[in-house]
Amino acid sequence: MSRTPRIAGALAALLAPISAWAQAAQDPLTKPIIGSHTAEWLAPAPPEKIFGNNYLVGFGGLSVALIDTGAGLILIDGALPQAAPAILNNVRRLGFRPRDIKYILSTEPHFDHAGGIAALARDTGATVLASPRGAQGLMAGRMAPDDPQRGYNSSWPAVAKVQTIRGGQTLWLGNTTITALATPGHTMGSMSWRWQSCEGRACRMIVFASSLNPVSTDDYRYTAPGARPILAGFRSSYATMSATPCDILISAHPDNAGKGRYNNQPGACRAYVERSRKALEQRIKSERGQAPL
Repeated sequence: MSRTPRIAGALAALLAPISAWAQAAQDPLTKPIIGSHTAEWLAPAPPEKIFGNNYLVGFGGLSVALIDTGAGLILIDGALPQAAPAILNNVRRLGFRPRDIKYILSTEPHFDHAGGIAALARDTGATVLASPRGAQGLMAGRMAPDDPQRGYNSSWPAVAKVQTIRGGQTLWLGNTTITALATPGHTMGSMSWRWQSCEGRACRMIVFASSLNPVSTDDYRYTAPGARPILAGFRSSYATMSATPCDILISAHPDNAGKGRYNNQPGACRAYVERSRKALEQRIKSERGQAPL
């Protein structure tokens, strides 16, 4: 065999990532959103097994989970738009086929967690599920008027079709039953997800939690009358997350879980709540010490 085909093959392999990036940049559903935290959020991370047939296929600063139910795959969250190809590549690296993804579950209608969902749904044919308020945000591709971060005016590729699920309802596929947990506050459409997974006789309850941190634009006031539903949402979420069985916690941003890419320490979900509660209390205290806008 001549050396020319080998050289051509090696060159093609080297150019493939560049070609894939160029195609992604031209795709309106994967057009990059660049911000001050983008590099941190999309820091490369290898796919990782959590427990049983559950995996992480996301990044250093954004969690994306994959569940193998035996009758199809379930993906949770989609990171930024430009992250979609890397997420699907991580699915392949685990030996799965992206076309076997049957559902994509959304935690919250923000560009850093929902930005890639439109491309992922298109490329896999999966059904997207979110809370009613979350579905509105996904299909609009922008934040709701009552979102504490609305002032950032960020947008992302709109998802063409979203099915809704309410807190307490369940999704069943193969050997897995996932319970939707309404966790409003960070956004009023936020939803967390809980399911049980087993390895032999050992079973664990896994929770993929939406963000609970009280983040907002500088001009937003949690002490304003219009924020009362947001505060009520946080209180409801604290009660829900504190009461839910939780052996393994995955948070939408891994660093919020308190330990590595996920937290399997006892009381992880309750500790997650307490960190949010203290941050919100501090924020309110700070606002009350400031002159009103």
